[in-house]
Amino acid sequence: MARTFFVGGNFKLNGSKQSIKEIVERLNTASIPTNVEVVICPPAPYLDYAASLVSKPQVTVGAQNTYLKASGAYTGENSVEQIKDCGAKWVILGHSERRSYFHEDDKLIAEKTKFALGEGVGVILCIGETLEQKKAGITLKVVETQLDAVLAEVKDWTNIVVAYEPVWAIGSGLAATPEDAQEIHASIRKYLAEKLGKDAAEKIRILYGGSANGKNAVTFKDKPDVDGFLVGGASLKPEFVDIINSRN
Repeated sequence: MARTFFVGGNFKLNGSKQSIKEIVERLNTASIPTNVEVVICPPAPYLDYAASLVSKPQVTVGAQNTYLKASGAYTGENSVEQIKDCGAKWVILGHSERRSYFHEDDKLIAEKTKFALGEGVGVILCIGETLEQKKAGITLKVVETQLDAVLAEVKDWTNIVVAYEPVWAIGSGLAATPEDAQEIHASIRKYLAEKLGKDAAEKIRILYGGSANGKNAVTFKDKPDVDGFLVGGASLKPEFVDIINSRN
């Protein structure tokens, strides 16, 4: 089946009003296909500002993280209602940097995913293995364990986009080959089909999230289970438009 091509831009802890204005204006004036969904995820203080600048219907704004409570004494956290109030339609959860630097485990990520979906935003759910796990040959075991935690909490995956991000490729300049990515994505879809049913699994978009850039994005074009990209550093640069247009 045809799944809408999806490109997420994770700005991480980067940006200013000036740079975000430049990025959004570049998207506003670029030629972007109508059959692509673009989600830019600036740091939380700039969500409202970025959302106010976006003029293309294919482009929406997402947050990089949320908490699993609506409000209360949780200093430093952002609630789903607050990011929605600032114009966010999506949130990235389970990113490898949240898992490693901030010690978020599978259970917490699953609970946050369930809460965010229940509050009405889409979730870009990140999964992936480290270099040590890749060398040990346990990539599929790792990603299946990460998926299992969410499967235990969420039965309806309509508003989840899965981002496979090989941790060893993020920011390293390394990237899985299109063939490797396709093989792993196909295995992920097969696993989801076992758990959710084939029809549901066929509708889930699976993104590649390991150092995608303007040059290598087009090499994934013909891979049937690579439904888009979650882009890091390249989302801050003009080449982000090339990634968005890599299917045309």
